[in-house]
Amino acid sequence: MKESLMDIRLFFGLTMIENNLTNTIDHLFRNEYGKVVAVLTNKFGISHLEQIEDVAQDTFLKAMQVWGYKSVPDNPTAWLYRVANNALIDVLRRGKKMDFLDDKHLNNNGEVSPEREVSLDDTISDSQLKMIFACCHPSLSEEYQVVLSLKLIGGFSNKELAEALLKKEETVAKSFTRAKKKFRQEVQFLQIPVQMGLQSRLFKVLRIIYLLFTEGYAATTGSSVLKRDICYEALRLALLLKENQYCKHPNLVALIALMCFHASRFDARLNEQGELVTLEHQDRSKYNQELVRIGIRHLESSGTEDKLPSSYHLEAARSYYHCVAKTFQKTDWKSILYLYDLQLRSQYSPMLALNQIVPYAKVHGAEKGLKALEELEEKTNFKNSGLFYAIKAELLLETNNKDESTLKKAIELTENELVRKHLKKKLPGI
Repeated sequence: MKESLMDIRLFFGLTMIENNLTNTIDHLFRNEYGKVVAVLTNKFGISHLEQIEDVAQDTFLKAMQVWGYKSVPDNPTAWLYRVANNALIDVLRRGKKMDFLDDKHLNNNGEVSPEREVSLDDTISDSQLKMIFACCHPSLSEEYQVVLSLKLIGGFSNKELAEALLKKEETVAKSFTRAKKKFRQEVQFLQIPVQMGLQSRLFKVLRIIYLLFTEGYAATTGSSVLKRDICYEALRLALLLKENQYCKHPNLVALIALMCFHASRFDARLNEQGELVTLEHQDRSKYNQELVRIGIRHLESSGTEDKLPSSYHLEAARSYYHCVAKTFQKTDWKSILYLYDLQLRSQYSPMLALNQIVPYAKVHGAEKGLKALEELEEKTNFKNSGLFYAIKAELLLETNNKDESTLKKAIELTENELVRKHLKKKLPGI
């Protein structure tokens, strides 16, 4: 069964709030900015990227002004594209840079022909695929690939990008400027690479999509722990890749499964007051069972052809066990621990080892969990990790050791406001 993008959109509940203009614009910017930039870049060329960014941003400002007096149009995407396209044409005409323009897309007034809006969805899909592969061009450094992708495709602000990459805003801004310059120099136009070139970049593209989803699912800083629009955009891009015959790789299918499983728990992660709800206390009746079923279908069809499973396979499988457990107590922690062990053998990372402590303690007990945590601490410096102290505080609590200093250290090092508020509730007297 093939899931359409609209089906996924409905599962996420991303219908616009038309009676709240600010929410509508914010939602549209997150979902449509990358689309508008991709379509215009595909049409007018990478050399005009600066002007394209300017008109795209101006178009969203104009939308706030115009829609403040009028209702939101039936097809806001087409409105945004048409206004941005016509504004860019004016800019290029004033700069006398219109010699290359393909006039078959314009009417006698130099505007987008109405019939072009009919195929706009296909144009967006094609353009975004080209853009994401262009951002992962092999001539660009890994840092530039990430910065360009998250800015141009994900619509990240400098602040959001700084939070995701754990860098200063000023550093991110400078990096983006340098990345765009290199982008214009090395990537002359957008195109989907031929078979071999496409497949060689696929793993980089998957990593970008994974980073997009991860930042949306567990925001490292800020006042929100969950940014659904970013998660939706990551899943949408993955589904677009799946439609390309040369991208049908087991890792892509496993990544889609992983995102579906995680997304199925969205409604249970926050309570009615907007506060964080941990896995142990989540209302599992709120899990989106349709997304769970879609995730299972993808995981079952993501065979690795006798090769070792990827990190996407292993993480998706762990998330599967959380989704299907009837209660927190009935979670199959032994299988989850085994999956962590597999991944650590093939792709060790200190943070993965730290996360493994939780299922290890569930299987072997809190005291052994604390001992394993201490052994891990001897090999890795976690002095700046809020997660390390949060896990340690929880294990100490389970062993009846009320060490407030450890919990206070976790609160001090945690940057996300919702997570910090959740940890503070565990302090005595609060």
